[in-house]
Amino acid sequence: MKYSFITILLLALCFSACEKDDICSNDTETTPLLIIRFYDVTNPNTDELLDVTNLVVQGVGNDSVLTDYNIVATDSIAIPLKTTENSTQYSLYEEYVLNDNDTPDDESDDYVTGNEDIITITYDMEQVYVSRACGYKTVYRNVSINLESDSDNWIQLIRSVDDNQSVEDETEQHFKFYH
Repeated sequence: MKYSFITILLLALCFSACEKDDICSNDTETTPLLIIRFYDVTNPNTDELLDVTNLVVQGVGNDSVLTDYNIVATDSIAIPLKTTENSTQYSLYEEYVLNDNDTPDDESDDYVTGNEDIITITYDMEQVYVSRACGYKTVYRNVSINLESDSDNWIQLIRSVDDNQSVEDETEQHFKFYH
């Protein structure tokens, strides 16, 4: 009887030392994406969204197109911001078409048609502790977007949703682009 009591006591002590697994749940908010919605510039006082057709979103200086934005029609985009710099640049193409010059096997003579606008997003970063399992996430403060002016900008007007715009979550829009 004495040995069974000691065995039970030792087992209880062993199991009481176990900790809950540190696993970051998929439901946990991580570094948020910047949400941009597109509106009709001819009617800026309404909340009626307007699709951008044949949209391509690509980082400036990056040959890869953002996965979800490769020749699509959409009224909104969710794009990542750099966590190593205080600015991020994107090329947004409207009516994007890759012309293969009637030589589909020769990519050297391919060229892009469409209207490219380049935006520069500037911000301050803040590291926010999430949990021991998830670590930190980055939130962005004082976010602003500047449009590089050219002779044929398809983006006509950019408005932030709030004064002193921040990007803390990706459940709401942050900027309105009128085209």
